[in-house]
Amino acid sequence: MQTCLRAQGFKALAHASVLAVAGLCLAASALAQGSWPSRPVKIVVPFAPGGTTDILARAVAPELARAFGQSFVVENRGGAGGNIGAEQVAKAPGDGYTLLMGTVGTHGINKSLYAKLAYDPQKDFAPITLVAGVPNVMVMNTERARQLGINSVPDFIKYARSHPGEFNMASSGSGTSIHLAGELFKSMTGVSMTHVPYTGSGPALLGLVAGQVDVMFDNLPSSMALIKGGKLKAFAVTSGSRSLAMPDLPTIEEAGQLKGFEASSWFGLLAPAGTPAEVVSRLQQETAKALNSPDMKEKLLLQGAIPSGNTPQEFAALIEAEIKKWALVVKASGARVD
Repeated sequence: MQTCLRAQGFKALAHASVLAVAGLCLAASALAQGSWPSRPVKIVVPFAPGGTTDILARAVAPELARAFGQSFVVENRGGAGGNIGAEQVAKAPGDGYTLLMGTVGTHGINKSLYAKLAYDPQKDFAPITLVAGVPNVMVMNTERARQLGINSVPDFIKYARSHPGEFNMASSGSGTSIHLAGELFKSMTGVSMTHVPYTGSGPALLGLVAGQVDVMFDNLPSSMALIKGGKLKAFAVTSGSRSLAMPDLPTIEEAGQLKGFEASSWFGLLAPAGTPAEVVSRLQQETAKALNSPDMKEKLLLQGAIPSGNTPQEFAALIEAEIKKWALVVKASGARVD
């Protein structure tokens, strides 16, 4: 009898120990979730200030700061078509304190465009959420367009074909969707233009307004104010359908009779691989909540951006599909960066 009671006592003690350990694990998990973030979080923008990547990062950062009670600081780290900033985040600790505002360039195009890439856009990152998709817009210095009598895509093609090599085409960097949209336009029209890469849309737009370059296939949000202010002449958007922000502007496919022309951009938050799943989930949920608030949604739509906030799994699937899509575009365009 005593042996039986002793055995039952051991079983009860073991059961209690298991419950205690489980309780400690749950408490530790709750503590880990509750303690992050305990210091400021950095969002790396892999381009110079003033472009759409920068605009979206600075729109999201204060919303996340309010949600988590910590500063979310935007850091611009431009260069090499976004690769320098992307590499910095890829090599950062996966602790939730360093994030990337990635783009179709850093996570869709560059894998095919660059002979050597110091990061893997899939293996080295944990996708959080797609922030927004935007069309690009073909713009020209207004005064230059007026002087040359160019008022439409067909006008531009006609002039460029009869004056090969005269035009300089600005971009936010080699390998960006802005660059590839221009390369696709060149390959489909047969026009010759010299590519002039900048460290971001902001500096490129300054060069365009100053007359240092002639044309650009910029992201619509960063060009919108200059178009409305008369500094830039907009000819068409590069997306498959017209933009809700500028519905009177045709697509390049429509305006130039270039069947199948499409080169849009997207932007999304990513963390280094190995970042805890609960941190990624909390970031996705709060970003989605901010993007779907009436004020934020209206603000982005007016700038030509379509807010998203999808799940990490959906964003990962998009990245995989975009890598395959842009590999074909890069091959067809003949573009390559060594």
